[in-house]
Amino acid sequence: MPELGHFMWYDWVGVTLYFGCLSFIFLYSLVQLNLVRAYRRQLKKLPFIPAEPTDWPTVTVQLPIYNERYVAARLIDAVAQLDYPLDRLEIQVLDDSTDDTVNIITEAVQKHRATGIQIEHVQRSNRAGFKAGALAYGMTKSTGAYLAIFDADFLPPKDFLKKTIPHFTDAEVGVVQTRWMHLNADYSTLTRLQAFGLDAHFTVEQGGRHAMGSYINFNGTAGVWRRACIDDAGGWSSDTLTEDLDLSYRAQLNGWRFVYREDVGAPAELPAAMLALKTQQYRWTKGAAECTMKNLGKVWKKDGIGWSTKVNALFHLMNSFIFISVFITALLSIQMLFVKAKVAWSLSLFAAGSLFLTSMLILAYFYWVSQRRMHPRQGGFQFIVRFFLFLSMSMGLSLHNAIAVVEGYIGRKTPFVRTPKFNIVSGKGSWYNNNYLSRQLGWMPVLELALSGLFAWAIYQGILLGDWGLVPFHALLMIGFALVGWTSVQHQWALQRNNA
Repeated sequence: MPELGHFMWYDWVGVTLYFGCLSFIFLYSLVQLNLVRAYRRQLKKLPFIPAEPTDWPTVTVQLPIYNERYVAARLIDAVAQLDYPLDRLEIQVLDDSTDDTVNIITEAVQKHRATGIQIEHVQRSNRAGFKAGALAYGMTKSTGAYLAIFDADFLPPKDFLKKTIPHFTDAEVGVVQTRWMHLNADYSTLTRLQAFGLDAHFTVEQGGRHAMGSYINFNGTAGVWRRACIDDAGGWSSDTLTEDLDLSYRAQLNGWRFVYREDVGAPAELPAAMLALKTQQYRWTKGAAECTMKNLGKVWKKDGIGWSTKVNALFHLMNSFIFISVFITALLSIQMLFVKAKVAWSLSLFAAGSLFLTSMLILAYFYWVSQRRMHPRQGGFQFIVRFFLFLSMSMGLSLHNAIAVVEGYIGRKTPFVRTPKFNIVSGKGSWYNNNYLSRQLGWMPVLELALSGLFAWAIYQGILLGDWGLVPFHALLMIGFALVGWTSVQHQWALQRNNA
């Protein structure tokens, strides 16, 4: 047996961090497996559909918009078609725009107001508090006992309110959240992979948490709030980038119950450009980290809620930490190649590498259940290809998202940057000709391409050392960073060519 001196202190540090991150990924996958179990169990039950009230309550529909010239009119036209008593419905277009979106909204509002719809164009003197600030400001000017919220790229179905409002006959219900559907899932590989991930959230995750009675979250749009719930929870706050998740936890900590309706959906537009996706991912992951710092301690100290709820809340709030774990594991896996080659007895330590394989199998099952629910005719081969592409792209985003998460944990504040949308439906439309995406390439794609090269080198080293165990992992990382980095470069070039 080689001498212990051959195993240096930095090897011990690397091994400890490596298996610490692998353990978090494994525990996260176990929680996801538990959600699958709960979700599949509730699928066997008939969904509870409450009776319609004899007297429909007043509802305010809030449409927060900031510089959305391509989709603003489309949204207003869709909301104007909602099937609800006109004397009980008011629509607020919360417009913080600074471009010609203002004129587009003015025209659309005037058109629908002329038909007798109560619709108001609400503007502020500044954009304080961003989306949260706009929603709070709108509440001070609204009359509805309930507030439905739709982001600019959503197209709610006509019966949306008729299907959600009846749940509020239960005085404990504070929110009804519905499923996001997709207008342009088949536009490109990028949108297909986003739909793949979001479908899992809006089936297994939301459905599983709801079935278990655990905390779920309002997803920022396509849902309805009880005004009294918002007020009781302290109102909208802009101190995190995910004001929806923050208010959701504050409300549920105060005892309000959330309802999730998977069978009610509102289609929306997925980001078709890599920069737009990265903007969205940055806001979501950093905001989740900020909410972890703000609310996790309160959940853990809260009396009267079970350990199951607390554990699910821990991994719900900390789900963005998975990107830190993946990125650290990826980098340290290269060191592990040489540690295993240098110290023979360390091979026994790497039996725990089965944690990673087990985690991948659990996550494959998690996404398989979701895809079978959403696409029952999808073949097994198509699923396998899409799953590994999704996994690879997620790994490729790990550096970008890990930086966002660290910023959230350390409290570095940045503005709320909305995800621009371009009226892309199915295979139609283009995002190239727009004024909302930056033409600057930036340094992130360069780092991502460099990391792709690093993991190609790691594959080569593994083959030289005769250690094939990490080759599949390194291959996913190589492809993922290449996919994310090169797509970023391509999209930036396309913007520059079309807007020269």
